[in-house]
Amino acid sequence: MSDVKKEKRKLKNSIYRYLGEYKKESILGPLFKLLEASFELIVPLVVAAIIDKGIGGSDKGYIVRMSAVMVALGIVGLISAVTAQFFAAKAAVGFSTRLRHELFAHIQKFSFSDIDNVGTSTMITRMTSDINQVQNGVNMVLRLFLRSPFIVFGAMIMAFTIDVKAAFVFVVVIPVLSVVVFAIMAISIPLYKKVQSGLDKVLGITRENLTGARVIRAFNKEQDEIREFDEAHENLTGLQMLVGRITGLMNPLTYIVINVGIIVLIYVGAIRVDSGVITQGEVVALVNYMSQILVELIKLANLIITVTKAVACGNRVQSVMDMQTDMEDGSKSVESLSDSGQYSDVCAVEFEDVGLVYKGASEEALSHITFKANKGDTIGIIGGTGSGKSSIVNMIPRFYDATSGKIKINGNDIKEYSIEELRKSIGIVMQKAVLFKGTIRDNMKWGNENATDEEIWEALDIAQASEFVKGKDKKLDTVVEQGGKNFSGGQRQRLTIARAVVRKPDILILDDSSSALDYATDARLRKAISGMSGDTTVFIVSQRTSSLRHADNIIVMDDGVIVGMGTHDELLKSCDVYKEINASQESGKEAV
Repeated sequence: MSDVKKEKRKLKNSIYRYLGEYKKESILGPLFKLLEASFELIVPLVVAAIIDKGIGGSDKGYIVRMSAVMVALGIVGLISAVTAQFFAAKAAVGFSTRLRHELFAHIQKFSFSDIDNVGTSTMITRMTSDINQVQNGVNMVLRLFLRSPFIVFGAMIMAFTIDVKAAFVFVVVIPVLSVVVFAIMAISIPLYKKVQSGLDKVLGITRENLTGARVIRAFNKEQDEIREFDEAHENLTGLQMLVGRITGLMNPLTYIVINVGIIVLIYVGAIRVDSGVITQGEVVALVNYMSQILVELIKLANLIITVTKAVACGNRVQSVMDMQTDMEDGSKSVESLSDSGQYSDVCAVEFEDVGLVYKGASEEALSHITFKANKGDTIGIIGGTGSGKSSIVNMIPRFYDATSGKIKINGNDIKEYSIEELRKSIGIVMQKAVLFKGTIRDNMKWGNENATDEEIWEALDIAQASEFVKGKDKKLDTVVEQGGKNFSGGQRQRLTIARAVVRKPDILILDDSSSALDYATDARLRKAISGMSGDTTVFIVSQRTSSLRHADNIIVMDDGVIVGMGTHDELLKSCDVYKEINASQESGKEAV
């Protein structure tokens, strides 16, 4: 009983459950295919009747009538086939559309840890080519899975209705054909999997080259990359040629078997005709049934190869769908808490002995992080590369969850909040400035979809971006190309800052987001942010001590731990790491 329950649960969680929305199409498609196959099995009998009664009896009227029957069978069969294809295509496309939508929605729930673990390219492959393969497999199954076996066994049964002794040729030929077809499949299917892996490798190299084209050219590595691509491509070509040669044996071997079978069938049929047991037309019908069996077995072999690919791809999609993020969603609203009287009595953000271990890592990225940020404070975070600066701010909107300790906002553990509500109250600007295809206005409304033009211009002023936006002919309607590649690095950073500011968040996080700005622009930006209306708590991650000089509290990180905390002046006296960073930057300015 428990095994039955497990199977039911497994089916319920399977990606193929989405076919349940197309039960009618999934049933009608195969049924119409079986109807078409039934008409196809009748045709040889009609041909036999035409030969025996029409031609043999010189009855032209009978020939015309039976020819009309054949045309009618063809038309009805065509209508059945088209109807079956319609239902099969509707079910397959609808299934893949729903699956792709659900997969995308599922991926949106992943934390940064989950995305890091799976890999971006893997998820893209699962959502595109893998689902397309599954769609193709579902379509082929609905069309041929019942039809091909039905024709094979139906033809054999029809042969027995004509003549038992002659039909024994089918009993021998069908197993021999099956052995040939399925032996070739057994060898070729594993090779097809290797071909798919080789194709993945070629695609991976191509993707790396396209995304890293500038770096490759900068280091003059074109020839090395060409050699690596050629090697992977030659391996793929070799595998494809090998599997092509093996599968290429299918047609000649099956035709040899079927033609030998036809020769034997004609020989046996001639003897049976000569003895008056069967007619000439019935021999022709038997030959037609033999040909139908050949065609359907080859179709069945191709179907099984397609289904094997589809199942393998389906399992890869299923593995992503089965992934459950360990980030549990809360239910409290940040807004409702911020409106309550307790908000002013607690810290806006508080870290209590927080530790963080990334998935797959053996050591902690952060250890014993403890600090408080009051409402309206500006908190600076500085340290060397890999010291854990970004890891701290990424835990505030729950991109990563702390593995130990607690993070509180407005006095409550952030895990108690709804993730959506939590992130609505936070504006964050990542290290890499990302803009989306559309217009400047469209990108600004990512921060606040109800923002007016006046609010957008206000945010652009704060981000020091209004000057170059006003210089554009179309102002806010200026087209932003994919990734914002038609803007400079500094312009992209300022636009992403404006996008975060227009949200008017309770907490604003700037993760090294002014690295492309000159010192004067950076200073104006910090001044504008400090003068923002409301009591926004600001976190600034930076490599520059000048960017954090006026922060209320500066956290100095080194190798995942806090080694200093205080104002700029306090740290210059008490923290060696901060003094070293500041001294190196001051000496750099003097050298310039």
